Amino acid sequence: MISDTIVAPATALVKQAVAIIRLSGPDAYQLINKVFSKKVEKKENQITFGYIKDDSKVIDQVLIMSFVAPHSFTGEDVIEINCHGGVLVTTQIISLLIKKGARFANPGEFSQRAFLNNKINLIQAEAINDLVNATNETSLKFAINNLQNSNLHLIKKYRDQLLDIIANIEVNIDYPEYDGVGDVSAEELTEKLVSLKAEITRIIKLSKIGKIINDGINVLILGEPNVGKSSLLNALMQEEKAIVSNEAGTTRDIVEGKINLGPLTLNIIDTAGIRDTVNEIEKIGISKAKNEINRADLVLIVIDSSRELSLDTKKLLTLTADKQRIIVFNKIDLIDPRKLALTKFKTERIALISTVNNNIEALVNQIMESYYFEELTKNDSLVLVNLNQISLLEKVENFIKNAYNNIVNNYPVDIVNVDLHSAWYLLGDLIGENYDDNLLNTMFSKYCLGK
Repeated sequence: MISDTIVAPATALVKQAVAIIRLSGPDAYQLINKVFSKKVEKKENQITFGYIKDDSKVIDQVLIMSFVAPHSFTGEDVIEINCHGGVLVTTQIISLLIKKGARFANPGEFSQRAFLNNKINLIQAEAINDLVNATNETSLKFAINNLQNSNLHLIKKYRDQLLDIIANIEVNIDYPEYDGVGDVSAEELTEKLVSLKAEITRIIKLSKIGKIINDGINVLILGEPNVGKSSLLNALMQEEKAIVSNEAGTTRDIVEGKINLGPLTLNIIDTAGIRDTVNEIEKIGISKAKNEINRADLVLIVIDSSRELSLDTKKLLTLTADKQRIIVFNKIDLIDPRKLALTKFKTERIALISTVNNNIEALVNQIMESYYFEELTKNDSLVLVNLNQISLLEKVENFIKNAYNNIVNNYPVDIVNVDLHSAWYLLGDLIGENYDDNLLNTMFSKYCLGK
């Protein structure tokens, strides 16, 4: 039971036109009436103009917005004070409310109370933080979709399907002597489980791509010296981020940049040219470049179209064979593109570009095709971008897979039911039907103040 009343700035503590201070809890009305020049009645959705006062001293001229439980974000009595946006005046009002009996809120505590009061579920709670931290149009769309709660029915549908299977099995266990009661064949069970697993697998696949998009796609630029890697970085960034020179080995360390490419965010990493060298500093740069391969989501192998494919480039192609990649033929302005030997790359994504002419549209299109597709942002698509949420779904998938295998291998149905119960319970964890207080505290502590 929540018994105290909390206060925090809902806007950043910076100089601005208007600041908002949020007060939530059972004593919200009592506290505001201790410091406000007018009586704030406990009525629905009022806006009241007046002054915040410390006894006879006027601190600020404000607008008070009042909400009565349960018709507020937190589900509690809530007062929002719209004051002038100076840092000093904002902190003075907060300090005054604390002096009168409020407690300064922990990060994310307003959202935590909204969850505990059944105003939002855990998917919506995560979406609030995702919305605040969104860096591109797609991650913003993920957050809005999940915040609207339009996809909760999917999780409930999967739980209902599992519950139906569990109930049928338990009837067969408890009343085996009655024919036709809860009777379900192994074939029917496996068919239902295959269908359910396929849906869960689809959401996991979309969510993993969604997480990469939400965090920013780590794009690694690799190639021999002097093939135009740094020029490509500069063309993508639309600024002179890296030094460009005709001298091989100019880039000897990691150069990073971040851009929004339409609905995607790219974390671009330019590296030293890969070649055999005796220069110790260049060797360190090449070693760093190779180490970056592991954390890259997408590798751009840059090749000079005007030169034969070298041994170093062939080694790079082998080194990155298991990575998602695009083969980028640069300096296409120097040759007839029809003479390029592309047959050996017929299973690869290919982009023909010219960084000297800033002609990189083909590469941009390939990146977009690799990561952005319509199903991700459809209103009825559930895309979870939190690692813990995806992990829970993967566990659900594994339990359903185990149940299926146990049925196929003629294990007793009560053993099958153990896995199905676990999958059903984990889906509850996903929306917050079951939760651990410590886990909740950790999760909401990542939010900003006032959320």
